[in-house]
Amino acid sequence: MRDHRIVQYASNMVDAIDVQQGWQVLVAGNALARPLLEEITTEVGRRGAYALLRVGFGGSLTGPLGWALEAPMELLENPSPIELRVLTEVDAMIVVEAPENTRNAASLPQERLAALEAGVRPAIERVYDGSLPWTAGQFPTPALAQEADMPTEEFADFLYGAVLLDWDAERERMRRYAELFDPAEEVRIVGAETDLRLSIAGRPIVIDAGARNMPGGEFFTSPVEDSAEGTIVFGEFPAVYAGRECRGIRLRFEGGVVVDASAEQNEEFLVSMLDSDEGARRLGELGIGCNPGITRHMKNTLFDEKMDGTMHLALGNGIPECGGQNHSAIHWDIVKDLRNGGRIELDGEVVQENGAWNVPVPA
Repeated sequence: MRDHRIVQYASNMVDAIDVQQGWQVLVAGNALARPLLEEITTEVGRRGAYALLRVGFGGSLTGPLGWALEAPMELLENPSPIELRVLTEVDAMIVVEAPENTRNAASLPQERLAALEAGVRPAIERVYDGSLPWTAGQFPTPALAQEADMPTEEFADFLYGAVLLDWDAERERMRRYAELFDPAEEVRIVGAETDLRLSIAGRPIVIDAGARNMPGGEFFTSPVEDSAEGTIVFGEFPAVYAGRECRGIRLRFEGGVVVDASAEQNEEFLVSMLDSDEGARRLGELGIGCNPGITRHMKNTLFDEKMDGTMHLALGNGIPECGGQNHSAIHWDIVKDLRNGGRIELDGEVVQENGAWNVPVPA
């Protein structure tokens, strides 16, 4: 019996990248995502396009985890030419995460992780500059449910409830909020142990209403690279990256650069990521979560960054379509909850307080 939610999910993902006849579409995912991968490839075929299926058991687009653990460093730094050709020549890409264990990548030494990300970075530049249509989502697995402290079926209901929204209506709702940011020059984030200012002057705001990540439900931009000043503490939720979990992250910025960083847990990993390249200590993104279907933290950044009443900053690579000029192999989204004592100011005016918008927005 086909699950109508999976059929709709697949259709939404193919619609999101507007697959055209004759396109070569890379469809990549883990083996546990088979039901969704099958529906996606079927829908791609229905559009008259090629489905290039890549099914793995963990790891990255350029190699499985076991290979990344044992291969010489020069191979990590210089990925397979055939795989790089695929990444540079496909017309679109759909990625589905369905991990058996969300912490598998934690076994990969930090220097190997950095080499792997740096090696593939030039090939996926098309993802960052917007020239490659892409979308990414998740398929409900026991591992993801366990991270969210939910039974698997309950997590599946939660996932589909966040993904299968009326995205036209959500886009209009987020547009009204995003328009507050368009003319602004300075954003100030205030909360517990937090007072951070950054400039978004001249930087376009992009709305993700189910067209990039699945689920959608955020708007974002790239801050001016040398503008961040002050301190932010991510004390509400753990931050997860490459299978590692950091808690109590505290960052102090001067001239746009992280000059002091600490964490209550996994501080060594945090600092190693900040030191991975020249751009890792600058901000690549400011995002505002707006998805009404996501009401709790799940140790799952794809969902957590869209949580209504939160904001997130990304360390590392900027977003060219937002005017971002920072370059880094990493892009680490870290979420801060503003629903209990936090606020957002635009050029000195409070526009959101305790997670609620309290400034009249244009119709």
